[in-house]
Amino acid sequence: MRLGQVRGFVPASQLSSIIPVQAMDEGDERYSTLMGGALRVKVIDIDRKRNRLILSERLAMREWRRQQKEQLLDSLKEGETLEGQISSIADFGAFVDLGGADGLIHLSELSWNRVSHPGEVVKVGDRVKVQVLSVDTERRRIGLSLRRLTPQPWEVIDTTYEVGQVVQGRITKLVNFGAFARLVDTGIEGLIHISELSERRVTHPKEVVSEGDVFDLRIIRIEGDKRRLGLSLKQAMPAGSEVDWVVAPTDNEAPEEVVEAVALEEMEAVVA
Repeated sequence: MRLGQVRGFVPASQLSSIIPVQAMDEGDERYSTLMGGALRVKVIDIDRKRNRLILSERLAMREWRRQQKEQLLDSLKEGETLEGQISSIADFGAFVDLGGADGLIHLSELSWNRVSHPGEVVKVGDRVKVQVLSVDTERRRIGLSLRRLTPQPWEVIDTTYEVGQVVQGRITKLVNFGAFARLVDTGIEGLIHISELSERRVTHPKEVVSEGDVFDLRIIRIEGDKRRLGLSLKQAMPAGSEVDWVVAPTDNEAPEEVVEAVALEEMEAVVA
């Protein structure tokens, strides 16, 4: 390549530019996509007597990214929103290229729903908007969040769902007083009290459901301020059923229904 009035050479091992996979044959054809373009390079060897100049794109890019990261770390502010590209994924989170520096979206900050692996939410190459959570200049780390740029599901539950609505839920946990189910579309978790599992008497939820099962469920109680959602399996009857659904009573109603209120309180403790 030409550097001013001087010609230099960049060994293949010192190139970091992407070379198309289909051009893996030997010879000049392999580097045809680089012809006429500009590269950021660093001088790694110069011999004036032998008229030799060896350059490295790889080292130049490494230094450039270090400088960019330092500049970015100095300018970043907690709470601001940035756009970047998912550069890599690990079990504990996803890295985002912010333009010369990578920040980490921890697994817990990818979604308001429970996520077991980042691949469930993002993939390498995705363009995303993120919020800056923390900037550690000493350790040169940037903490990011994807979920905080979207509403917390419980905060908008009253406008998302209504009592009587039938939704799909996946059974996540069985307890003596009922079964927890996570709504498929938003990830909000609610309780199916044991009395709402079946028309027949049930002594334990495992007699009716198992963890991982997906059912149509009817919403019978919404308490967004307390983060409680009451669900019913037995009342989610097929269209045309003669069995009408009923709204779950409040804590002050019939004594026999106090058990459900207690169960909802236990649900809140388990979720917390």
